[in-house]
Amino acid sequence: MKVAVIDYGVGNLGSIVRSLEELKVTPVLVNRPNDMHFADSYILPGVGSFTDCAKILERDGWNKAILEEVKEAGKPILGICLGMQLLASFGLEGATNKDGKGNKGLGLIPGSVLRLDDLGCQLNVPHVGWNEVKIKNTSNSLFNEIPNNTDFYFVHSYVFIPDNPDHIIATTDYDISVIAAVQNKHIWGTQFHPEKSSRAGFKILQNFINNPTC
Repeated sequence: MKVAVIDYGVGNLGSIVRSLEELKVTPVLVNRPNDMHFADSYILPGVGSFTDCAKILERDGWNKAILEEVKEAGKPILGICLGMQLLASFGLEGATNKDGKGNKGLGLIPGSVLRLDDLGCQLNVPHVGWNEVKIKNTSNSLFNEIPNNTDFYFVHSYVFIPDNPDHIIATTDYDISVIAAVQNKHIWGTQFHPEKSSRAGFKILQNFINNPTC
């Protein structure tokens, strides 16, 4: 099975690639949308602002390629941190439009991305550090064999709020309840960084790779 790490020109992908290699998977760095069809599943990372990354995905043809492979062909994808937020319909980070919705994401999991303190969080923003994750459904394949309240590593200022609460599969507490992971069929996202979350994070990646839909 070929797992592609989508390299659309933002961030250092080294830690994700090394984590996959430790799991005895040969990751493929895909830096052209036309090459996506060679892979069986995808990891979408993200660093920076929602608006900047969303514009790159649109401008360089990634949106069309991702939707073709994931939505139409049914291949699994895991969005990590900002990559999870890009799965949403809209994001307010860096938005300059006046309709109140923000800029468009991939729309693979309907919802919006909002700032932590706009949601009522009184703690320091960004949220940086290790936090316990509460698994909504322990039978979910992404958290298979991972105990409830396991710590994962977070670095973020914004939160993905799905339109459908059934798409929320895990949360964490940071003054308010924060969505930590989402799923819509074969589409997953984690707000935390599995590649920086020690053994539990490696297990998340392994569960994604071993999922029957892959």
